Amino acid sequence: MSFPAPRHDHGRCISGALKTAEDKSRSLGLRLTKTRRKVLEILWQSHKPLGAYDILDLLQENGRRPAPMVVYRALDFLIEAGLAHRLSSRNAFVGCSGPDDYHQAQFLICDQCGSAAELEARPIKNAIEETATSAGFRVQHHVIEITGICPNCQN
Repeated sequence: MSFPAPRHDHGRCISGALKTAEDKSRSLGLRLTKTRRKVLEILWQSHKPLGAYDILDLLQENGRRPAPMVVYRALDFLIEAGLAHRLSSRNAFVGCSGPDDYHQAQFLICDQCGSAAELEARPIKNAIEETATSAGFRVQHHVIEITGICPNCQN
């Protein structure tokens, strides 16, 4: 878990995420279509969560904007495949930084610059599951979103 450094190499970040997505899709027998790949690439262009309509604007080519359902279907695929996450508090989406293994999403979101960092905090996950189980509840999914100020904005 980390926020990108001010001189972060997004090109390397994007190419790594796309390679991982291609490998994972192939291993699961899923199709990473041109549109799905482009939406994932857009999500990785920055570490800021993007809304569906922001993505739609970035998909626009030659003055033609695709239908909103194109983006929503691509996002649904990416989330189901474990390649992206939805941040409920922002109604926005980010690429998954750990798509190789299934996990429950936990995020630190900067209130100043809007960047989000995904973290893997097993004690938090375990505490939620233990508390839910003791109440007779079965957790199917959770997303934890913590807001504050990232290290880059604190400096």
